[in-house]
Amino acid sequence: QVQLVESGGGLVQPGGSLRLSCAASGSIFSINTMGWFRQAPGKQRELVATISSGVNINYADSVKGRFTISRDNTKNTVFLQMNSLKPEDTAVYYCYARRDITPYWGTGTLVTVSS
Repeated sequence: QVQLVESGGGLVQPGGSLRLSCAASGSIFSINTMGWFRQAPGKQRELVATISSGVNINYADSVKGRFTISRDNTKNTVFLQMNSLKPEDTAVYYCYARRDITPYWGTGTLVTVSS
């Protein structure tokens, strides 16, 4: 099993920044992909960004140029730097990890963008 613990959510004004962190523990060997998904009220969960083997990075079109994903393999942690936040970025953000073909999810951290 893999446990994922997110931190860094909160309330921020439009145009502001937040940094999310997710630490993985447990059976972390062979984790190849980590990333972030989000789910806004009344909407389906959607991909935000993923990073594989520290090299391959994928972003949703809606966050390109504003969000940056990074990974510290020595600490089994993935980060999401979110800049120029918009009200439509308001959602619960979930950390994601895939070990071989098995997905794992964190419990989520709420990000609210509002004035």
